[in-house]
Amino acid sequence: MSWQYRHTVLVHCTLAFFATMVGRVAISPIVPSITNEFTVSNTLIGASLTGMWLSYALVQYPSGILATRYGERRIILLSIGGTGIACLVIATAPHFAIFFGGTVLLGAITGLHFSVATAMITRSFDRIGTPIAIHNAGGPIAGLCTPIAVSWIAVRYGWRPAIAATGFVAVVVFVLFAASVRSNGPRSPDLSLAKQFRLRPLFAVLSRPPIAFTSVVAILAEFVWNALISFLPTFLIVYRGYSPTESGVLFALYFLTLGTLQIGVGSLSDRYGRNVATGTCMIAAIAGLAILLALPGIAAAVTGIVLLGFGMGWGASVFPQFMDHLSESERETGFGLVRTVYLVIASSGSLALGILADQFGWGVSFGALIASLVVVCCLLLANWIRGTGY
Repeated sequence: MSWQYRHTVLVHCTLAFFATMVGRVAISPIVPSITNEFTVSNTLIGASLTGMWLSYALVQYPSGILATRYGERRIILLSIGGTGIACLVIATAPHFAIFFGGTVLLGAITGLHFSVATAMITRSFDRIGTPIAIHNAGGPIAGLCTPIAVSWIAVRYGWRPAIAATGFVAVVVFVLFAASVRSNGPRSPDLSLAKQFRLRPLFAVLSRPPIAFTSVVAILAEFVWNALISFLPTFLIVYRGYSPTESGVLFALYFLTLGTLQIGVGSLSDRYGRNVATGTCMIAAIAGLAILLALPGIAAAVTGIVLLGFGMGWGASVFPQFMDHLSESERETGFGLVRTVYLVIASSGSLALGILADQFGWGVSFGALIASLVVVCCLLLANWIRGTGY
């Protein structure tokens, strides 16, 4: 297969997702250091991370509108460059309130990228499962590199230089994207922004049965994903007794599995159907969480992490399922809309897990994550039995 410009777009959109994810993932491995310095609880840290994911969710729909009005390249560059600035704010925060505000800013600015880049990639390829999975892999690759690098820097120099280093990554990717991706111009430069926020057309999209069903599945699965990315390293340290470095390595393994195997999930969804692939992911994630809770030892931890990483690759089947039910003209704003809705609700995952961990312990809190995934399995089974076709 000869290299084409669409492959350049895919690679650099993936790098952009990598850079924006590095900033968000960098916080989780050093949560204990942050709580110690600011003397705050898991609940408050969970609230700040929920604020990050909530702001990330809220800009998904506006990002598609802005891209249609001003051009996709500009919005993606704004997201990458803004990531570097937000990381600097967090790294230099003198008080927890500034840290909190920095995490919220980070979520908002990184949220500008994903829906815009996914729509850009979708228009460039016919079979979209695998390209979307490759783009999604930018996040897990960041998760593979970031915990180890951040933990290493934090142990030697402190958590602030570790966060600041992530800003440098954003600068490098910003330069590469600006040099390699051509400006395609705005699709609708005269678009009325006010008209895009009228409620009736928005509800019309969200109320379509296939979109509504897929949104519920995404909410429950994203709730778990959100909670894990915020507290999995802390769970491994507190519940299983691993050192920060060991938990960082296991967290990296989680992202390695997620990044590599979700490409297979995308291929599976193209070949056998979206719901088959999603159901397989849910079963794997349930098994992984159960192993991490019930069985001690490094072998059990590695097995559980690998299964969990595969299971959390559900986006490679769920995102194409959204696209399947959106027209080409709707994909930029429509996908952003549904992502805003399900991410806003699911952003409570960090706060909910933090509260459960403080009140009832890590066993109960991770058991609640299993229950959420079981509900998804029941929904998929009911959908298959009814033969709805979505």
